[in-house]
Amino acid sequence: MSSSLAGAFAVAALFVAVLALVFAIQALRARTAPPARPAAPAPTPEPEPETHPEPKPGTVKSELRKLTKDLTSTRADLKLALQHLAVVRYDAFGDTGGKLSWSMALLDDNGNGVVLTSINSRADARTYAKEIKTYTSDSKLSPEEQQALQSLQPTTD
Repeated sequence: MSSSLAGAFAVAALFVAVLALVFAIQALRARTAPPARPAAPAPTPEPEPETHPEPKPGTVKSELRKLTKDLTSTRADLKLALQHLAVVRYDAFGDTGGKLSWSMALLDDNGNGVVLTSINSRADARTYAKEIKTYTSDSKLSPEEQQALQSLQPTTD
C-alpha cells in the first residue's frame, strides 16, 4: 500500500471517528435535556432564503462543515508533503563492491523536492543535495540522480 493511500485512509478514519463523536455528544445532550414544554401551534413556514445561513455552533451540521473545511485543507497540505521516494544504488568506483553509493529523490505531488546523493569509496564518503522544481534541476544531475528522478515522474499514456 502506498504512503499516499495510507494517508488518505488515515484521514478518512479520523473523519469517521470525529463524526461518531459528534453524534455521541448530540445523543448525550438529548438525553440530559430538560423536559420539553407543551407544543405551541406551529407558525406558518416562511420561504427559504436563497443563501444558506451558517448553522448554529455545536450542531451536527456545523461540525460537518468544519470537518469538511479541515479535510479540504489537509488534502491541500498533503500535496505539498515530500511523500514520493525513489532510491538508486550503485558502485561509484571499480575498487569497491556492494553498491554502497546511492541517489535518492524525495518529491511532493508537484514534482518539487530534493535529490540526495552519497558517493562512497574505501577512504571516504561525500554527500550532495540538489534542489528539484517541477521534476527538473538547475544543477547538472548524474545518470543515477536522473534515474531516481525519472522513476517518480508521472507517465503520460
